[in-house]
Formats: sequence, C-alpha cells, structure tokens
Amino acid sequence: MRPVQFDSFGEPVPQAIDQEQTAASRIALRSGVGLFWAAVVAIVAARAIYFDPDFAERFSSVAALVGHVRTIVGV
Repeated sequence: MRPVQFDSFGEPVPQAIDQEQTAASRIALRSGVGLFWAAVVAIVAARAIYFDPDFAERFSSVAALVGHVRTIVGV
C-alpha cells in the first residue's frame, strides 16, 4: 500500500496508477538537474571572477547624488 500524500491545504493528492519511469524520462530528469547545477556553478564562478570591490562605494556615491538632486528639486 502506497502512503497517502497531501497538498498544502490538507487534501489528499491522487496517485497515478502507473508511476514507473521510462529510461527517457530518467535521462531527461538527470540532464535537467545537471544543466541546472552547471548554470549555478557558472554563475557563482563568474561572480567570483568579476567581483568588483568598489561597487558599494560607487553605489553610495550615486545614492548621494540622487539625494542632492532630490534636495535641489525639493521633493
């Protein structure tokens, strides 16, 4: 007997009769998961390589400039 699964509102989720995975669906699942994690690694590596420590300083100067403009305009 299969365990009953419930959705977030407490309603039972109907189980599919045939839950057997085919070889193609397993390959698609594994390649999708692999592609996702490869993208994660690429993004983190790119952020580490192109990290700009002066970004926060430039952002604060832009924020100060916006504050001065708002003071001049009177907003």
